[in-house]
Amino acid sequence: MTRVKRSLHARKKRRATLERAKGFRGEANHNYKRAKEALMKADAYAYRDRRNRKRDFRRLWITRINAAARQQGMSYGQLVHGLALAGIEVDRKQLADLAVRDADAFRRCVERAREASAATA
Repeated sequence: MTRVKRSLHARKKRRATLERAKGFRGEANHNYKRAKEALMKADAYAYRDRRNRKRDFRRLWITRINAAARQQGMSYGQLVHGLALAGIEVDRKQLADLAVRDADAFRRCVERAREASAATA
């Protein structure tokens, strides 16, 4: 079997790893072994946090909707239930955006939810 010389590819791989590790603290930006470990950890955190970002935004939207709904004299749960009864299909992202940017439209949604809740009660 022929011998394979790896120096070019090995150097290229190490250089790419150290390039990605720029800005890391301590030995992790110039020592290949430490840089590789730090990158593996960073990639694991990035993977995890891409999923957590969705959670965090949903929590933020719910908090904003709840705050705006309470200013209208209604809780978040009552509002969401009323909107479902009224047949208004709007997701939390859009509802939070309405609450922040267009208070009048949000108030109309709350009124519709209140009417729908009162009609079933």
